[in-house]
Amino acid sequence: MEDLSVTEFINLLNISLDSSFHYVSIIGEISEFKIRKNQWVYFNLKDENSTLNFFGSINNIKTELIDGMLVRVVAKPRMHNNFGFSLNFYSISPFGEGSIKKSLDLLKNKLEMEGLFDISKKRKLAYPPNKICLITSTQSAAYGDFMKILKNRWGAINVDVIDVLVQGENARNQIINALNFCQNLKGIEVIVIIRGGGSLEDLSVFNDEQLTRVIDKSKVPTLVAIGHEIDVCLAELAADMRASTPSNAAEQLVPDKQDILEKLNKNRILLEKRVKDNLEEYLERIFQNQKKLDNEIKTKFNFLEHSIENKSIIVEAYKLDNILEKGFSIVRKNGKLVRDEKDLRNKDILNVKLYKGNLKVEVKK
Repeated sequence: MEDLSVTEFINLLNISLDSSFHYVSIIGEISEFKIRKNQWVYFNLKDENSTLNFFGSINNIKTELIDGMLVRVVAKPRMHNNFGFSLNFYSISPFGEGSIKKSLDLLKNKLEMEGLFDISKKRKLAYPPNKICLITSTQSAAYGDFMKILKNRWGAINVDVIDVLVQGENARNQIINALNFCQNLKGIEVIVIIRGGGSLEDLSVFNDEQLTRVIDKSKVPTLVAIGHEIDVCLAELAADMRASTPSNAAEQLVPDKQDILEKLNKNRILLEKRVKDNLEEYLERIFQNQKKLDNEIKTKFNFLEHSIENKSIIVEAYKLDNILEKGFSIVRKNGKLVRDEKDLRNKDILNVKLYKGNLKVEVKK
């Protein structure tokens, strides 16, 4: 038997652990969960009979954890030179519906306190939008239902589809990358994320803290529909609008063209009736105004005719022959009218015009 130093033994043991247990997945109950320097995480994992020590980086924690929660931990066993045997964890996730629900409630309360779900932050979606970016699995029934309803209801909409995993270890990063990619697409008015129903564990990616924060920070308005009506994921709460199902998302996104056509037809009929009624009213008003104008013209014409007749009588009365006929005469001296006796002298010869005939007279006195 060869003698080994302590360090040599630890190194040899770690080599053996690496070859025998590269990574292990262990399920147990968390206890003595601690975070130090906001960087390192320490906790124990136990069952009815045993306890294991775990150590790792806070960056490997993607969900809220507390003592007493049942979790699945993926870790690598190591013998530390100074602190003895422990397991370096690389991922940790709640195990079982009760623990998943508890972790989800803790995360929801945390994000709610930060204001990620505030109603006042929600933006209105373009209705209907001209162009959307759809993030989903193109192999899913949700995708088929969404596209079918979208086409039947409206049709006149451009859809850029990004095919992603919606479940599993790689789903989160694919969806986040798709969201970031959509931000820079030209003309995108709404980002839509959909998937069908499933268990709480199946939908866990849409309760991920990092994905929820990316949706909250999206520059483009978002519509998220995950699962069935009873499912409400954190990703939906962070979106500008949520829908109960992927089919309902399509219904909220665009109107029904048949309803629009029916409304347009009703409005056309109503407009035609209003135009007809207004036209008849205007024609009646024009007729009444014409009738009133005719009466006013007739009255004015009669007045003018009567006035002309009166003036004609006056003009006729002032005719020269009519005046002379009444016994008046016109006296002229050297062709000029005589209006004043002062203009006359004795022996002046005057011409006198009578109604009938003319006289030549001499002034005696």
